[in-house]
Amino acid sequence: MTKFKTLALITVGLTIGFGLQSCTQSNKTANQATNKLQGKLVLTGSSTVAPLAAEIGKKFESEHPDVRVDVQTGGSSRGIADARTGVANIGMASRSLKAEEKDLKAFAIARDGIGMILHKENPVKSLSNQQVIDIYTGKVNNWQQVSGKNAPITVVNKAEGRSTLELFLSYFKLKNSDIKSSVVIGDNQQGIKTVAGNPNAIGYVSIGTAEFSINNGVPIKLLPLNGVAASTENIKNGTFPLARPLNLVTKTQPQGLERAFIDFAQSPQVHDIVKKQDFVPISK
Repeated sequence: MTKFKTLALITVGLTIGFGLQSCTQSNKTANQATNKLQGKLVLTGSSTVAPLAAEIGKKFESEHPDVRVDVQTGGSSRGIADARTGVANIGMASRSLKAEEKDLKAFAIARDGIGMILHKENPVKSLSNQQVIDIYTGKVNNWQQVSGKNAPITVVNKAEGRSTLELFLSYFKLKNSDIKSSVVIGDNQQGIKTVAGNPNAIGYVSIGTAEFSINNGVPIKLLPLNGVAASTENIKNGTFPLARPLNLVTKTQPQGLERAFIDFAQSPQVHDIVKKQDFVPISK
């Protein structure tokens, strides 16, 4: 009889337990269903990625009114450092992660290239790789030496910490100490303004940013590189030789708000923004 009482108590206990578990699961589901994204995301880093991330952030905020997305520039190196130290929720880098950065997580949101730019009125239509090297190392210092006008060349270089500089140096097999620059600039917009304001200047910037500026009337032009036109179309078809991914970077596998934003930034929902900024969308 005692044995039957014990079994009955266990049965009742299990029933109550299952009931509580079921209730808990229901509450959890209900909470998940009603749980809205909220909080603030800080993104820092690449000046190439920043305008794109800012526009994506605005669209994300419009879908999640309790979320704020704060985007700050400073170069890819800052983005990597800030993501690693936790100063930023998400870093921005306009390049692939280096071997020593493989402890971080990278999520590509678009592709871009780096192109040489001249003032629109400069008659030079193309430069060989060797001519670019000679200009940047000071062996050629007058446009007349490369079929241009008799005018000194203003060499515009990027500041340290910019991935555009690193990729430019890597492609042309140069060291930054080899460069004989007239002007050192920070972000792409600075480079474009410098060249647009000086008919004798040469620089190199994000192709997407340059195309966006050209389409908005800024007096610059992109030169072909190694005979291939610098265009988003050639980045898309893989023929342009100096292309790169635009990445969002986190210290660990993202969760919660960070995960939601990165998923959104990699989704087709933002392809219109990516194309509007003349970058190449990436399908996840």
